[in-house]
Amino acid sequence: MIRALYSAASGMTAQQLNVDNIAHNLANANTAGFKSRRAQFQDLMYQNVVQPGASAGSQSVVPTGLQLGLGTRAASNEIVFTQGDFSQTSNPLDLVIQGKGFFQIRRATGDLAYTRAGDFHLNKDGNIVTSDGDLLDPQITLPQDAQSITIAPDGTVSFTQPGQNSAQVAGQIQLANFPNPAGLNSLGRNLLTPTDASGDAIVGNPGGQEGLGSLLQGYTEQSNVSVVDEFVNLIVAQRGYEANSKVVKAADEMYQQMNNLTR
Repeated sequence: MIRALYSAASGMTAQQLNVDNIAHNLANANTAGFKSRRAQFQDLMYQNVVQPGASAGSQSVVPTGLQLGLGTRAASNEIVFTQGDFSQTSNPLDLVIQGKGFFQIRRATGDLAYTRAGDFHLNKDGNIVTSDGDLLDPQITLPQDAQSITIAPDGTVSFTQPGQNSAQVAGQIQLANFPNPAGLNSLGRNLLTPTDASGDAIVGNPGGQEGLGSLLQGYTEQSNVSVVDEFVNLIVAQRGYEANSKVVKAADEMYQQMNNLTR
């Protein structure tokens, strides 16, 4: 019964983390470029009362054995990089990546971070920046009198000025991708940084030979969180937590019966 108590307790802890993960997904259901996370679990070590394949005689072995598991633990909560829905906006600097890739963001510390959120703006110097004021990398600057800003699917940024008919090129947006995007480190504020698990960034032009997606101007990518799926997962997690709590209660009642035994 000691095993039952601790195994059920580990199950309750795992389901609590599962609910925490679901809550985070639901809280970001309206966050541009957000990618949901899926909790994954592993069974813990086993106590081998009878080892499978152990000798049962001179010419026979135990066919199945007797192994008692000791519960579960949370192994990871992997980022799910499915494409979110597109939402049309009136901002010519809003961009969607159709396919793989991340925008490169130069943080105030000088380090590069990466994001799928393409809701960009202009700062007082005419630089394209994120909502937090971090620069898009490579840096692209537009003059104060820029008109008819156009961002092509390949990332070419062009504009016109008053009294001129021909467009001028302001710069080239580049995207980055990783061998294992699920291994990126989440910083918050829609920013990700590479790790040894993600591998090094592969940089190129949108729609290029590196397999990077193309850009779509005037749209933002919404969160890929499915509210219906998350509520279903929440119900399953609640029932799992409830079932494990009943095991704890059952083991406690069995202990109570033992303590009430009299000679």
